[in-house]
Amino acid sequence: MTGQDLQPVSRSPLYQQVAARLREFIGTQDLQPGDRLMSERELAERLQVSRTSVRQALASLQTAGLVEIKHGDGIYVRRTGGDLIPNLAAEIVESEVDHPMIWEVREGIEVQAARLAARRREERDLAAMRSALEAMEKSVRAGGDGIEGDKRFHRAIAEAAHNPLLLKLVEQLADVIDRTSAASLTLAGRPPISLDAHRAVLDAIAAGSEEEAAARMREHVTASAERVFAQADT
Repeated sequence: MTGQDLQPVSRSPLYQQVAARLREFIGTQDLQPGDRLMSERELAERLQVSRTSVRQALASLQTAGLVEIKHGDGIYVRRTGGDLIPNLAAEIVESEVDHPMIWEVREGIEVQAARLAARRREERDLAAMRSALEAMEKSVRAGGDGIEGDKRFHRAIAEAAHNPLLLKLVEQLADVIDRTSAASLTLAGRPPISLDAHRAVLDAIAAGSEEEAAARMREHVTASAERVFAQADT
């Protein structure tokens, strides 16, 4: 083993940690746009850091649009952290369903949701997933696209992750996720393939296998994206 095999631990700069604390404070205190924060000096004292670190943190939050620094007046909340998600979602929704950006975002969210679901799922969560797949199978057998069952299945996984922030993000992106699912499931021959992929994901979640659940979900989303991209190129 050489010295190059062992990399140093990465530590985020102090100002980034301060910025994260301030974001958390704005959220937990339910501060609204227009509300005034403590002064730079008071924040430094409360956080037990230098005013330089606070100043850098506030500058980053101002760049992100969360606060407004009015020199000689004070620091004001401009936008809450929760407002950033709808703005991002709106930009994504405006894109086409075959845009790689959308599928990359969906893969990141749904793979993590499947992983967490395998770790935290309760029996009621599994029951919701099985019910969704039964509805999807019924539709597919009748020659349908299974979209409603598909929607319920992915929602059940997000709920089974038991992470309120992740679930909120899924809710904010529900429209674009539904559109990408519809784009895939309306392709000829795709519904039964998707149904089988869902069953594999459910089996892994039920078994409590985080890595398997993540892998099966990644394969499913990737395969769906590839089919949509291929259709767009024809």
